[in-house]
Amino acid sequence: MTAHPGARSIRATPEGLLWEPSERWVRGQKGDVTVVDSRHPVLVWEPDFPVPLYAFPREEVRTDLLRPAENPPRGRHTGSRIFYDLVIAGELLENAAWTFPADDLAGHIAFEWFRRTGWGLDHWYEEEEEIFIHPRDPHKRVDALPSSRHVRVEIGGTLVADTHRPVLLFETSLPTRYYIPREDVRLDLFEATAHSTGCPYKGTARYWSWRGEGNVPSNIVWSYQEPLPAVALIKDRLAFFNEAVDITMDGEPLDRPVTPFSEMLRRHT
Repeated sequence: MTAHPGARSIRATPEGLLWEPSERWVRGQKGDVTVVDSRHPVLVWEPDFPVPLYAFPREEVRTDLLRPAENPPRGRHTGSRIFYDLVIAGELLENAAWTFPADDLAGHIAFEWFRRTGWGLDHWYEEEEEIFIHPRDPHKRVDALPSSRHVRVEIGGTLVADTHRPVLLFETSLPTRYYIPREDVRLDLFEATAHSTGCPYKGTARYWSWRGEGNVPSNIVWSYQEPLPAVALIKDRLAFFNEAVDITMDGEPLDRPVTPFSEMLRRHT
């Protein structure tokens, strides 16, 4: 099969990095200051890290706001040794940016995205849409499909949800999640928590914990009140961690999957 002339393929470096050019216009801001304004970003996948990040041509970065890091970390970002502190209006973000030790990525600077670590910028945009947590992987799909399948959810033998109108969310490399109408969930058996998470594919989720007895992880139920347009069908519906509840679909019990979330749930039991 002949590749399309415009097709791009993932490339590998001797250091174990995977990368490919992106055609998205990407911008990063700290406060009102645009630190990155790039029409030639590169997506980079680091070994043993499941989501990508961006690296940007140096000329599309406000390098005048960067200075060599005073306390560069060790062992972070695949052997990178050159880190930069970001200084804006007297505010210091240590190790906010770095370069990869790969010839293929020479002349590119990468930035932290996670604001909660204290390193990242405040806002990131792809075209005109704000992106959260990490860049979206172009090789990953997230599909929300309405269904008439019969889904039942139990916790410790107690029926907590029963519906014939779920929305099934299929996400590459993760188990199917079953988003259930609120009226089909015994929400009185749960209590709202202050916990929230962000997802670049779905938006910001709020959580509930089980009120009953048993070794049940906290924040086992979640919902997106304002999901991103691509998954608008899950709005206000409730989903459970398959890893920690018993789900039956069309009368067939489903196995509890083992996922990257499994260990997190065990720690919060």
